[in-house]
Amino acid sequence: MKKDVIFKLSSPYRDDFRVMGYRFGKGEKSCCIIGSLRGNEIQQLYMCGQLVKTLELLESRGEVVHGREILIIPSINNYGTNLSKNFWCLDNTDVNRTFPGNAEGETTERVAAGVFSEISGYQYGIQFASFYIPGVFIPHVRMMKTNKENTGLANLFGLPYVILRTPNSLDQGTLNYNWQMGNTSAFSVYTNATESIDEESAEQGVSAVLRFLSRMGIIKYKCHGGYMGAIVDEDDMINIKSGAAGIYRSIKHTGNEVKKGELLAEIIHPYEGEIIDRISAPADGIIFFTHTKPLVIENNVIFKMIKRLHK
Repeated sequence: MKKDVIFKLSSPYRDDFRVMGYRFGKGEKSCCIIGSLRGNEIQQLYMCGQLVKTLELLESRGEVVHGREILIIPSINNYGTNLSKNFWCLDNTDVNRTFPGNAEGETTERVAAGVFSEISGYQYGIQFASFYIPGVFIPHVRMMKTNKENTGLANLFGLPYVILRTPNSLDQGTLNYNWQMGNTSAFSVYTNATESIDEESAEQGVSAVLRFLSRMGIIKYKCHGGYMGAIVDEDDMINIKSGAAGIYRSIKHTGNEVKKGELLAEIIHPYEGEIIDRISAPADGIIFFTHTKPLVIENNVIFKMIKRLHK
């Protein structure tokens, strides 16, 4: 293992800001793995640490294939993590909306440009990602639809679902999108937690990456075969929204199969305690995402559901 400073930014008030990278093997730029891009992505940071530990052991055994290099960057916004802030602590900007960056631009643009120059050119790129809404997903791999996506490769992670997303204008500043546009096969891996550590799904995410690296001939590693993932277009999912603001009580959870009309959640008046909204399933299907915060506002997306196509 070789530990490198991927990017450094001088600070007049404290120690320099550094983005650290861990390299395994030597040769072709085979795979780059990114952890926390936002300060609250603790699960994503944890999974990268577990990968660093595992790959260091595999490398010591000669099980990183000769002529292949793996780069792991556990955190890109460690200032945010230290201060418990999601975004860049000085101007509250999101690093994952500033790729490919600008070396002469604002701070987050310079961070993104410095990191992106180091991680461009890898054959495969994997990001442990989080969603903009707080909640729990079924673990899955997500890809942007850029006409460069490869669902066959995404299935090699062995996770239950492969989700395809149509990028909007905001997505064009994300790491995944810019990796793909630079001809890196890019994948975002989502697990069950962000601000806390969920050991079970973290292990599932780490195993999925090791499975992919093994199947692509980058490491020698025996693991469980995983799933043959179902390919789902995000545009085909049903977004289920709250009809009122209040205290949120979830009755169904991520992974539950539900029938049309079945009660999914209730919204309770925060002062009077009465149920002011009941949310029911609009169709038969599987709950793919569940909101987890105790409060909701009106028209919050509280569930994402995969509609059952076959009875």
